[in-house]
Amino acid sequence: MAEPLLRTDRLIKRFGGLVATDTVSIDVQPGEIHALIGPNGAGKTTLVSQITGNTAPDSGTIHFAGRDVTRLPTHARVRLGLARSFQITSVLREFTALDNVALAVQAHAGHSFRFLADARRDERLRAPARRGLEAVGLKDRSDTPAATLSHGEQRQLEIAMALAGDPKLLLLDEPMAGMGAEESQHMIEFLRALRGRRAVLLIEHDMDAVFQLADRITVLVYGRAIASGTPDEIRANAEVRQAYLGEETAGTA
Repeated sequence: MAEPLLRTDRLIKRFGGLVATDTVSIDVQPGEIHALIGPNGAGKTTLVSQITGNTAPDSGTIHFAGRDVTRLPTHARVRLGLARSFQITSVLREFTALDNVALAVQAHAGHSFRFLADARRDERLRAPARRGLEAVGLKDRSDTPAATLSHGEQRQLEIAMALAGDPKLLLLDEPMAGMGAEESQHMIEFLRALRGRRAVLLIEHDMDAVFQLADRITVLVYGRAIASGTPDEIRANAEVRQAYLGEETAGTA
């Protein structure tokens, strides 16, 4: 296999007596979709927070794009090509979809522009913002206030904003949360189209989506990575079925 784009080695993070991540080692290859699954409280979001630099590990290392980024601040990791969308949408609801993405483009452009006035006028910001909206299927919603977009459309908008910096790795925290069946399928099709063009680390509870999308899956339970492999390998893993997939089959999260 190629050199991993992202590699964590034995990450440990404790909160008091709780071990949120317990010697977690995973890797993400260039262009692959790698899903991170596990019950609520398994440590998935804590792991991603360490990868992005929002939370410092107690021990272990993180390598990204050929560099040790374990102690780098978040903004430095973003410059290297890391982007994240959150479990709860974080769009600017009073602005249009196009304004939101233009502001994201501006943020990645540095200090060459002057905040909102430029984001609403400057074609150097708005042209790539339009392309971003088209990429996520929101071309016809450019002038719509974000507050009036559906939940699924807001998630698509947030991903367009994350893609504004042309990241190498996109970290998605439950992008299908709260979506109906049609919206979820649209998101699946969009994410599938990213395969091979940029890497995705996906946290998702929708197992149908995970098995449709993932090249590889890592399963976290009580902060430990108990298995990692292809979807077929994960389906066949007895420990995973007992710890997690069996619960999903029974209809519990």
